[in-house]
Amino acid sequence: MPKALPVIDMSAPVCCAPVAAGAMTDDDALQIALRLKALADPARVKIMSLLFGAAEIGLNSGELAAAIGVGESTVSHHLTQLRNAGLVESTRQGMNVYHRPHRAAVIALVRVLDPNCCS
Repeated sequence: MPKALPVIDMSAPVCCAPVAAGAMTDDDALQIALRLKALADPARVKIMSLLFGAAEIGLNSGELAAAIGVGESTVSHHLTQLRNAGLVESTRQGMNVYHRPHRAAVIALVRVLDPNCCS
C-alpha cells in the first residue's frame, strides 16, 4: 500500500527561494518534493488538466470520474492527495463539491522551479 502524503500547510503556497538560488534546506526540499509527488501520477495530471480547463465553479467528482474513465472513489482519492499538497481547492454547493486548481499554489511552485518562467 502506498504511503499517504503528509498534509502541507496551505496557508503559504510555496515555502522557499527558487531551486536555482543555491542549496536548499532539507525541509524546503521536502516541501517541494511533496508537492511534485502529488503530481507524479498520470490520473492526477489529467485531473489538474481538466480543472484548469473548467469553468470558474470547477468540476465535481462525478464529472472528473466520467472524463478520465475511473470510479468516483478513485477520483476522490486523487483529489485528496492534490488537496493535501495544496494544489486543489474544493467548495461545497448544495449536494455537490466542486474542485478547482489552487492557481496561486501552482504558480508559486512553478516559480520555485524556474524563477524566470511566466514573467
